[in-house]
Amino acid sequence: MSHDKLECLSEHRCFDGVQRYYRHDSRKIGLPMRFSVFLPPQAEGGRVPVLFFLAGLTCTEETFMIKAGAQRYAARHGLMLVAPDTSPRGAGVPGEDDDWDFGTGAGFYLDATQAPWRDHYRMESYITEELFSLVTTELPGDPDRVGISGHSMGGHGALVLAQRHRDRFRSVSALAPIAAPTRVPWGEKAFSGYLGSDRQDWAEHDASLLMASSQNPFPNGILVDQGLADGFLAEQLHPEAFQAACAQAGQPLVLRSHPGYDHGYYFIATFIEDHMAFHSERLDAGGGA
Repeated sequence: MSHDKLECLSEHRCFDGVQRYYRHDSRKIGLPMRFSVFLPPQAEGGRVPVLFFLAGLTCTEETFMIKAGAQRYAARHGLMLVAPDTSPRGAGVPGEDDDWDFGTGAGFYLDATQAPWRDHYRMESYITEELFSLVTTELPGDPDRVGISGHSMGGHGALVLAQRHRDRFRSVSALAPIAAPTRVPWGEKAFSGYLGSDRQDWAEHDASLLMASSQNPFPNGILVDQGLADGFLAEQLHPEAFQAACAQAGQPLVLRSHPGYDHGYYFIATFIEDHMAFHSERLDAGGGA
């Protein structure tokens, strides 16, 4: 597969690896897209396992790389980190910049089916096809050793894309994910706008509903961390729904609750080392999930 040229916008030495920011013309999105990559020092010697990290509402391809402190642990484990943007930019859709939780910066990692969003808001296809291909061909990612994680809206994205694309992702974790979007305001707003009014269509993008209809899709387990001082926990996140779905599916889950921690990147930075180790262990094991 041929790709449009990757333009490296900046490059920074970091823990003996390299932090890069890229721009390219996306065929799936139909617009220029940006993403960031941390190449660990091990990438100089060949292909390395990959961890996609999907950021939350209002974030960009920079947020995780700047705030989480993950590169130190990625270098130790030999993990390539990939952080896409959270939506198309400059799609020209009326109203796309009106709300912080819908439109720009709030793509929800799905392919919109409703006009006018469907022409450019195609984040699921972008990540699982185009960006996946780029980082495993143009960059030294190993296509057989790819995991996915994310925070908040991105935690939703990680848990959903991992289940919808089992051929792509061998490990999955999340921090403060929107775990049951069909029953919370953020999800109802996004899904009605991007997917229309049919809740059957919504169910295909709800991590808890997908899991409840599965049977142990990730035998090596799933890791979820949640802060108990998170202001969004009660209304928007519902990790207990995902926990119940995993129990129903026979899916091993470690759901850790942390008193005093809120929804932000201080929480993420505290626990990201555990997520790096979790994915490294599963991606270096060899064989299937």
